[in-house]
Amino acid sequence: MAASSALTDWPDLASALHPLNDPPHGPGWNLAELHDLVPNDAVSIEAAVLVGLVPREEGTHVLLTRRTDALRQHAGQVSFPGGRIEPDDSDAVAAALRETHEEIGVGARQIHPLGFLDPLATITGYRVQPVVAVLASDYVAHPDPNEVADVFEVPLAFLLDPANLATHTLDFRGRPREVFEYRYPAQRIWGATASMLYNLRQRLEAIR
Repeated sequence: MAASSALTDWPDLASALHPLNDPPHGPGWNLAELHDLVPNDAVSIEAAVLVGLVPREEGTHVLLTRRTDALRQHAGQVSFPGGRIEPDDSDAVAAALRETHEEIGVGARQIHPLGFLDPLATITGYRVQPVVAVLASDYVAHPDPNEVADVFEVPLAFLLDPANLATHTLDFRGRPREVFEYRYPAQRIWGATASMLYNLRQRLEAIR
């Protein structure tokens, strides 16, 4: 079943995003926060993730995954489906769709891309392009057990509530670094994923 772009609680969502035919350029919006953590001459690896929004009777939900504990990078962390943009990918949307199918078994027919959030820079050297899309409400996830330990949804209303977002200080390369973290009881949502969700909140707040 093909995905619909309709979200009854956010009918104007697309207006908060960079359009599909005009993806954002330039470095990550958070690059200043990574000062002294990423070398100035570092070459960013282009990547893409899918910020999947699922229409539910009680309101829009956001699809997230928890990585397996055996992965070399980001083991056990909550993330969006995604990864590096490969040479065979025509663009960031194609990469996000491919990775989503590979990681959780949801195909392109059940995904309706809407637009882009701002790119995010990571301390691991990636420039991540988040692709916002509506997922068919009847999707069935089939996670790859080598990569994904769990697939779950969080109400968008929870993620948009400023009271649920905190900052967490950690030590990185000898200096303190503040990262976003959601006070979600079931899963720890923090770091790059929380930053992308914060960016989504900022852009949605701008249209209301």
